[in-house]
Amino acid sequence: MPTHAERRSLPYTPEQMFDLVAGVERYPEFLPWCIASRITKREGDVFYADLIIGYKMVREAFSSRVTALRPYQLNVDYMKGPMRHLNNVWRFERNPDGSCTIDFFVDFEFKNPLLQKLISAFFHEAVKRMVGAFEARAEQLYGKPL
Repeated sequence: MPTHAERRSLPYTPEQMFDLVAGVERYPEFLPWCIASRITKREGDVFYADLIIGYKMVREAFSSRVTALRPYQLNVDYMKGPMRHLNNVWRFERNPDGSCTIDFFVDFEFKNPLLQKLISAFFHEAVKRMVGAFEARAEQLYGKPL
């Protein structure tokens, strides 16, 4: 089971980064391999999202339940799709200067052993690229830090 944890300090507020990560509908505009996304239902601090992820000839759709504890945490729980499980947590810690530190964790396993072996080969690079895409999107939306 691949897992990845990462902490990054960014010159944006926790509210800005929370809104960016919670904006699932916009993922296809900037997130690598995200072909489509939509929020299917909202219930208070919880929303349900469907994503289609693809690379070359492989396309997989999955659904998740997201608990949005604004502005400090998003918990993503897997519901259905090609995985055995998915655990994804984003935490946004406010720094004394108003910027934030992002604490990101993801752990998942595909049901298909061949697909699991394929993703394991480049998992860490793919996750780093995706986290970097959020950072680049923040700069595009909120401006380049001084």
